[in-house]
Amino acid sequence: MSQRIAFQGDLGAYSHEACLKARPDAQPVPCRTFEDVIEAVRAGNADMAMLPVENTTYGRVADIHRLLPESGLHIVDEEFVRVRISLMAMPGQTLEDIRHVRAHLVLIPQARAFLNAHGITSEAAADSAGAASDIAQAGEMGVGALASAVAADIHNLQILARDIEDQGHNTTRFLLMSPHADHSPRHAHMITTFVFEVRNIPAALYKAMGGFATNGVNMIKLESYMVGGAFTATQFYADIEGHPDDPAVARALEELDYFTNRLDILGVYPAAAGRE
Repeated sequence: MSQRIAFQGDLGAYSHEACLKARPDAQPVPCRTFEDVIEAVRAGNADMAMLPVENTTYGRVADIHRLLPESGLHIVDEEFVRVRISLMAMPGQTLEDIRHVRAHLVLIPQARAFLNAHGITSEAAADSAGAASDIAQAGEMGVGALASAVAADIHNLQILARDIEDQGHNTTRFLLMSPHADHSPRHAHMITTFVFEVRNIPAALYKAMGGFATNGVNMIKLESYMVGGAFTATQFYADIEGHPDDPAVARALEELDYFTNRLDILGVYPAAAGRE
């Protein structure tokens, strides 16, 4: 039986595209919210979860950093998806027939130049792939959806324009998560992700980060966010290059542990090709 990957959104969402890239033979399990994605794995209705964490245009995905440590899941892979926007509609129409489009609120501004050039108005939808599904089910004419080409294939819509995004670099990073940790060194270039909370002592963060510098470990991401509704309980999310068993990484993490109240490794996984 093929693995099942839960993701947020309808079939054809960019998260679904990430599932197809990471595990082409897996069975997609659409979910309404990020919390539902995690719960699907916890309840045994899916084997893994695909969650977006950041985007090159919009930065961190809201709430994800709070959900990851609480999920009980472990990062086993990462995937990068270029956000390529297609305008799709019911078959038999031309671009000139489309006067209005629907898409997720975040997606519409990314195709603003194209929409303005063709005099097309827009309307926010809860989900871009869901907008495509609704048009297909209703057989609605004169209205299009902005979504991935995968959505058009799934919902039997005709693509009238491809790659209409204003900027060509927009990319979303996804994390593939499993109930079971896999820290085996599966690739020459490994990434370790962890969260930590520094002790309430002077220069704790500076001292904690010093271990990575002195041991030559490259920290590629460091973000802070508040937890527990307190301004003083700041938690940090970090990605570093390397494996915890690497001597330099082991020394850096040991030094970090000394200056923290909490240190949890969320995953050890191969760097995706999208990083290069």
